[in-house]
Amino acid sequence: MIPVPTGARVWLATGYTDMRRGFPSLALQVQEVLHKDPLNGHLFVFRGRRSDLVKVIWHDGQGACLFTKRLERGRFIWPSVAGESVTISPAQLSYLLSGIDWRNPQETQRPTRVG
Repeated sequence: MIPVPTGARVWLATGYTDMRRGFPSLALQVQEVLHKDPLNGHLFVFRGRRSDLVKVIWHDGQGACLFTKRLERGRFIWPSVAGESVTISPAQLSYLLSGIDWRNPQETQRPTRVG
């Protein structure tokens, strides 16, 4: 899990992104398409066309960070609105990176009795 700094927001770039891109071109997409500042300390998450790969960019004040995660099985759950950005909480980002539906996480079966 990426340690999300206090006060940082997590933005999902809806739609699909070319996963060959690195930090400079993803940061340019943040500026031109999402109309946000990629150097402000927020996290920006992008998903590939096959929905099994995400990239997260983050500028920590000292330099640019680029994180990548690929699911071996399953797909990342993503908003269906294209061309916009959606903000989620750090807890929802944790669910998303684990392959869990972050929009409606379900508790696992709890035991009814002990022993």
